[in-house]
Amino acid sequence: MSRPAYVTTGRWAPPAPARVVAVTSADGARLHAEVHGAEGAPAVVLAHGWTCSTAFWAAQVRDLAKDHRVIAYDQRGHGRSPAARAYGTDSLADDLVAVLGATLAPGERAVVAGHSMGGMTVMAAAGRPAFTEHVAAVLLCSTGSSGLVAESTVLPLRAGPLRTRATRGVLGARAPLGPVTPVARALLKYATMGPGPAPDRVEACARIVHGCPSGVRHAWSRVLAALDLDAELARLTVPTAVIGGTADRLTPIRHARALAAALPNCVGLTELTGAGHMTPIEAPEAVSAALRELTARHLPARQAAPAAGTAPAAEAEKEKTP
Repeated sequence: MSRPAYVTTGRWAPPAPARVVAVTSADGARLHAEVHGAEGAPAVVLAHGWTCSTAFWAAQVRDLAKDHRVIAYDQRGHGRSPAARAYGTDSLADDLVAVLGATLAPGERAVVAGHSMGGMTVMAAAGRPAFTEHVAAVLLCSTGSSGLVAESTVLPLRAGPLRTRATRGVLGARAPLGPVTPVARALLKYATMGPGPAPDRVEACARIVHGCPSGVRHAWSRVLAALDLDAELARLTVPTAVIGGTADRLTPIRHARALAAALPNCVGLTELTGAGHMTPIEAPEAVSAALRELTARHLPARQAAPAAGTAPAAEAEKEKTP
């Protein structure tokens, strides 16, 4: 690409990290992770959604890094994480566990937020011992545990097999999205956002989504089309808050309500009137406030900085950013 796959100026440009961590997942996949904020501050881990990247969390990183340690990573094949051989919910879980192990000290706990596929990542990992060791609370944003394609309303058709097949074809298209044009922005806004976001927010989302390689987008679309994490959701026993937009066409608000009803330890459901699927960009203050509330309730105000050598060096290579 001739330009970065995200905006480089303004509120939606991702801030420079304090350090970069190269993480190796269970199957050898390499993941790009970033750490923002002061060592020893309460930790927040951010997992982005399908076709997005760490840049998607720019507003939350900029806000929370003032008094938190914010860890964001690129899902395999997205952003600066290379494409991998395997794509599936087990891979999502493996990757999150690897990031937690590489960026947190043994026994250190964090609040984890997942948007869309990132929320599915959290559900997939909920039963892992390493997840239990490192996660104090969770925020699920604009996500669901099953029935994604059948319940999507991106296509204005009556619910049923025809709409499901057509939606699967549209979301799983192999063709590159091409440059970000006015038509492309309008289509992306219709499919993924509510009616209200300002043009700079639409531009930020479009640049990120169009930067996802078409092969990666297609591979993950097949995983999401067959998603069934209802059993894993029942294992998510840590305090969990849920956020959804009432104008979300990709994961309609019924998903958020279903999650809140099924979670063993739901601590709140927030329905954002008029917001679409891209809640961290459409309603950044609400998402950041929910994370601040979770950290205030479930993490100590200040954690001791890890002693030198405690991070598992065998699983991560840490380097200063240029």
